[in-house]
Order: sequence, then C-alpha cells, then structure tokens
Amino acid sequence: MTMYRKRIITLISETYTQDAIGQTDTHEHETEVIAQVDSVSQTEFFEAGQVGIVPDYRFTLNKYAYSGEKIVEYDGNRYGIYRTYEASPYTIELYASRKDGI
Repeated sequence: MTMYRKRIITLISETYTQDAIGQTDTHEHETEVIAQVDSVSQTEFFEAGQVGIVPDYRFTLNKYAYSGEKIVEYDGNRYGIYRTYEASPYTIELYASRKDGI
C-alpha cells in the first residue's frame, strides 16, 4: 500500500580529493529538501529484485532540487539511489535501496 507523506530528506553528494601522500579523502555535501515519501510498487519491487536490489522507498521531489546525488538520508538511515525517473516537467522520482557501507 502506498503511503502519502511529505518529509524532509537529505540528498548527499560526495567529492574526492587526494592529500599530499596520495590518500583519497571523501567530502560530503548535504542538501535538505522536501519530498513525498512512498513505498515502491509491487512491480518495482519485483523488477529490482531480479537484479539483486531490494528497494525501500520512492522519493518524489522538485527536479530542480536534485543534482545527481547518489545517496539519500531519510529517518536516520542512508540509502543508495539506484534509479531516477522524471515523473513530470517539474518532479523527479528517486528510487532508493539500503546498501552496506553507506
């Protein structure tokens, strides 16, 4: 069952730099946005499962607030964005799944 909820989510982008001895440092940039939070459809769950992904949420937000981030934080947990869909000229859907190491 789909639940309609507007919530604040955090989009996280990562940049990488190298220090003087060649070690890679990861820097995160966080942007809070308002999104509609829904469970994924049965079709999405089945299709993602066929390629080894267990989807958790669909986040729908203003497409101009999204800049290609690969991580979203919601309700204290981090999720990897595995697929996007431009739902209208003004909105984008982010499909997210829990991943180890995020």
